[in-house]
Amino acid sequence: MAEESDLDKTEEPTGRRIEQAREKGQVPQSRELGTFLVLITAAASFWMLGGWFAERSMVIIREAFIIDAQLAHEPGLLVPHLGAVFADALFLFAPLLGLLMVAAMLPPFFLDAWVFSSKALVPDPKRLNPLTGIGRMFSWNSLMELGKAVLKASLVGGVAVLLIWSMRAEIFGLLSEPLESGLAHAGRMLSFAFLIMVATLALVVAADVPFQIWQYFHKLKMTKDEVKREMKELMGDPQVKGRIRSLQMQAARRRMMSEVPQANVVVTNPTHYAVALSYQTGMAAPRVVAKGMGAIALKIREIAGEHGVPILEAPPLARALHKHADLDAEIPSALYNAVAEVLAYVYQLAGWRQAGGAYPVPPRDLPVPSELVPEAA
Repeated sequence: MAEESDLDKTEEPTGRRIEQAREKGQVPQSRELGTFLVLITAAASFWMLGGWFAERSMVIIREAFIIDAQLAHEPGLLVPHLGAVFADALFLFAPLLGLLMVAAMLPPFFLDAWVFSSKALVPDPKRLNPLTGIGRMFSWNSLMELGKAVLKASLVGGVAVLLIWSMRAEIFGLLSEPLESGLAHAGRMLSFAFLIMVATLALVVAADVPFQIWQYFHKLKMTKDEVKREMKELMGDPQVKGRIRSLQMQAARRRMMSEVPQANVVVTNPTHYAVALSYQTGMAAPRVVAKGMGAIALKIREIAGEHGVPILEAPPLARALHKHADLDAEIPSALYNAVAEVLAYVYQLAGWRQAGGAYPVPPRDLPVPSELVPEAA
């Protein structure tokens, strides 16, 4: 079968499709957002803490390059001295490094893409295919990356030119300043210019993030057939489910029929409905052990006849029990009186079978509430 075209993928990705993609490590990504957060954090840090960094750096440089006579005559002390200088430098830049690390970890949180997938670490031989690499070089995504690179260069370059032009008086003024104050002034100017140029990248990020999210969901779009297949997987094949329900109903029917021989009585309509009742000492109320209509009702009557279970024709009661009494459940309290008369007749019938005498008269006009009796089938 031919491979499905992207033009056929008109349906939005389902939640399961998105979850499967996340399990494979496929999440929205924006390199521009990560670059911007790292650079803006560095720029803001230098802008706010530049003076402190410069002051502490000068102290560390003096300690590193000023060696007293004792260190010169005892080389064994030089390594601990350099180690102390290195520790001071690490301690100086540790806050900046920590902030940059946090900034580098933030993009997945903004894009709801923080996920760890071992599948993404599995080597993919397709990535080593040179033809695939060449195809990526001339793909739509490569053109977008080229456009973003041109946009970034234009923005940053344009802002840099504007900054240099606006600060040209200060830049030339540095020539007349003393060395120490001139360096401090130049550092502040560079920090400010760096902060402004990085801030312009926010425009690129504002365009890139929505595009990356759109592209991510666009790639996950599905065809109508894929949606149908997924629904079948989630809900199950209707034919298989129908077969399972059929087997379950057959098993339940067999269990139900096995209860009929132990029933006390079967109430019928006379052939459309049949309800088998059981009552034993200690029960709170009689229980329905089998019920059915049509062919099932006839089968219940047949089994009851084979095992000598009394069969009583009481159409209103049979319809009411079939409608309102659940299988393997007690009968409704509104039918207690009517069923009590039926059971009394059953006990009289059992006595007649043992001792003989006058044949008991089947009960008539049982007290069945009219609102419980459905229309006759």
